[in-house]
Amino acid sequence: MSNTFKITVRQRKITRKRVFAEYVTSCLATSDESISRENEQCPQVLKDTSTVTMVTTSPPLGVITSGKAGKPKFIKSTKRLGDCQLNTAIANSSWSCCGNTYNEVLEIHKHVAKEHHEKIERLTESRLNTALNDMCEDDKNERISSDLKQKRPTTEDHKILYRNTDTLPWLPSEKECSDTSDVDNEGQILLYYKYVDVKDPDEICAWQQELCRRLRLTGKIRIAREGINGTVGGSISATRLYMQSVQNHPVFQQIDFKTSKGSAEDFPNGLQVGVHSEIVPMGVDPDKLTYTQAGNHLSSEAFHSELESHLSKNTSDEKDTVFVDCRNFYESRIGQFPGALAPDIRKFSYWPEYIDKNVDTFKDKRVIMYCTGGIRCERGSAYLKSKGVCKDVLQLEGGIHRYMDRYPNGLFKGKLFVFDDRYAIATNETTISTCFYCAQPWDKYQPCSSPHCHQLVLSCPQCRGQGSTACCHSCKEIAERVEVEGQRPKEECECTRERVRIPQETICGDKLQQGTRTCIENVTTRDKLQHDEETSSTDQ
Repeated sequence: MSNTFKITVRQRKITRKRVFAEYVTSCLATSDESISRENEQCPQVLKDTSTVTMVTTSPPLGVITSGKAGKPKFIKSTKRLGDCQLNTAIANSSWSCCGNTYNEVLEIHKHVAKEHHEKIERLTESRLNTALNDMCEDDKNERISSDLKQKRPTTEDHKILYRNTDTLPWLPSEKECSDTSDVDNEGQILLYYKYVDVKDPDEICAWQQELCRRLRLTGKIRIAREGINGTVGGSISATRLYMQSVQNHPVFQQIDFKTSKGSAEDFPNGLQVGVHSEIVPMGVDPDKLTYTQAGNHLSSEAFHSELESHLSKNTSDEKDTVFVDCRNFYESRIGQFPGALAPDIRKFSYWPEYIDKNVDTFKDKRVIMYCTGGIRCERGSAYLKSKGVCKDVLQLEGGIHRYMDRYPNGLFKGKLFVFDDRYAIATNETTISTCFYCAQPWDKYQPCSSPHCHQLVLSCPQCRGQGSTACCHSCKEIAERVEVEGQRPKEECECTRERVRIPQETICGDKLQQGTRTCIENVTTRDKLQHDEETSSTDQ
């Protein structure tokens, strides 16, 4: 196992900026030459950093030396070459590169950033690796001793980074990862989480970034002191090696991975890995309400039996159990269990307010909760339990995803919403939602066509062909005004403005009168042409 010497994100940024500036400076030194990409005579810089025409301290910026207790000491320049100096240097000359001539420093900066960024990255990596290797040779023993004693950085600007050569049981080598680069006929997407005490979230973050980079995976991963929550996509072989590597980590053994068809392309924003206060944002301090207080888990089989029994009962006296969907309204709109309470809330951080406002709805009831993969139920059930009003609080283990694996044609109807460009996955042919405009059955989401809007729209091909692509008419009108006026809109569109933030649920007779729908039969379209007041007014 190799010794892991690391640099920080901040150090890497500073080095990259210095390399870029030195590169631009060397470009000015070649102002009387024509540099052609075709004959590969672009400026050669940093082969010998002592020849760079910049004022720096010694050693040059970007060199890491041994500091106190073996900590890397990063040397910064005492002077920076600003645009004023560069403009002075270029005032009486011009610079040619890639068949173009540049007379302004800003033009040179743009050209280098666009056309020569790969060289900048190579030079930056080369300088950092050289500095790290020198440090390893000089202070190896002191560095190892220091790492065992000192707390690693935890701020966003000082995340720990792994070197390309680092290999661990949970971090396969570059060569082993390159063997997964074959083009599989099908890719897959993983969905997973694990609540567990994490002592050093920044270390886990750096490991996940490096692991996914080597395996060419994309997706979103949230890390906190309470655990990890992720969804990543890539080739079959790469995702299999990822699962094996994560389960080799001593903190994340026996983690439950859920798989579905997909690929790395389903995450257009690439890989996003970050350290947060919660692995799923509920807005409650995990130290005050922990995952250890969650409700008991029900297997898919037990949940199925409970729901069948619940649906067979006719009156409220017989029904002492309430099934609750912990997801957002746009998720339950396209798929849900019949007879379940589906709160009309926009995001999970509203869950505590929803419970506070509707605590009487759950008084003296057995509550069985479910969500996509189980993660929201963990702390969501803990919050409900903390109110002390329920007979019992239970949750579907593995969520709808695991239930659909066990019962592909079971009681869940419609599609399961997912947070990637697929928007939904399905195991049955049932469609429970309708087109916003014509009320015909339709459940394929697409983003609102208004650039300022982030809503998802259900618009069937016929309505979409007629230009009905916005979430509502007012949103389309706002977008048209924005295009003319060129200003960011300050007003909300109708479907957002009329939505009650936290709905009030009430019990009337033997029926639960909700701010949302209680079962699939009660799902109504949000017909934007008619501005249906019945669905937009939820406060009762």
